Amino acid sequence: MTDPDPAAAAVVRDGPGRLAAGLARACHPGPTAAVTALVTALAVATGRDAVGCVLAGAAVLTGQLSIGWCNDAIDAERDAAAGRAGKPVAGGTVSARAVWIAALVALACCVPLSLASGWRAGALHLAGVLAAWGYDFGLKATLLSWAPYAVGFGVLPAFVTLGLPGEPWPAWWAVLAAALLGVGAHLANVLPDIAGDLDTGVRGWPQRMGAARVRLLVPVPLLAATCLLVFGPGGAAPGVAGWLAVAAASALAATGLLLAARSSRVPFVTAVAVAAVDVILLVAGGASLTA
Repeated sequence: MTDPDPAAAAVVRDGPGRLAAGLARACHPGPTAAVTALVTALAVATGRDAVGCVLAGAAVLTGQLSIGWCNDAIDAERDAAAGRAGKPVAGGTVSARAVWIAALVALACCVPLSLASGWRAGALHLAGVLAAWGYDFGLKATLLSWAPYAVGFGVLPAFVTLGLPGEPWPAWWAVLAAALLGVGAHLANVLPDIAGDLDTGVRGWPQRMGAARVRLLVPVPLLAATCLLVFGPGGAAPGVAGWLAVAAASALAATGLLLAARSSRVPFVTAVAVAAVDVILLVAGGASLTA
């Protein structure tokens, strides 16, 4: 837990305010907030009580904080080499040592908070968190870079439902849809940084395919997740809302593909929009996750 480069990971000298700001930026606040909000909303939708919803949200928050801080601490030298001055550790806003300590504290807090939902639920959630740490520690540079995302997202429905009375398992389509959402998130997250990753020696699954192929592939797992969430639940045929969701996701994916040549950011933005549709479907179908 030492600083990789004193120039790239300077010791914070401006007091606790700067340290707090650096840690807040280093935790990947966007994804951390999004995943925490998703699981909390899913817990509410499935009928967990207020305490259960708070515990689920706190467990996911601490897990995501640990993952984000671990990622930035490990990648400090690589981020500095790629000129990513916006990264707090690489830019010297906070030291790598401080981020490592924060990551370990968050991980330690995540253990009892996860197990508070029951040992089955907690074990699955911790498995997802550890898979993400595995990504940070090296899987991101292999052909299996997608696997931690699939595992990390795929266990979330089970973490929520196993915390309900009777510990019911979630429906298969919910688990598979969440895993596909994770794979899509991996592709969309990596897409803007592929060139820089290759320059610094990161050769994960998306980097080996190249940006052009990844732009074409990003919508595939996300649209598959949409279809599972609309057509997977048994019983009545999808209603108007379900068909509208499929149409909206398809239109967004097509827009990303058609406008990819004009802007490299468009496929990323449209992929995020399709993922948002999937998240809405997942939460809206919360009551049927254990059916």
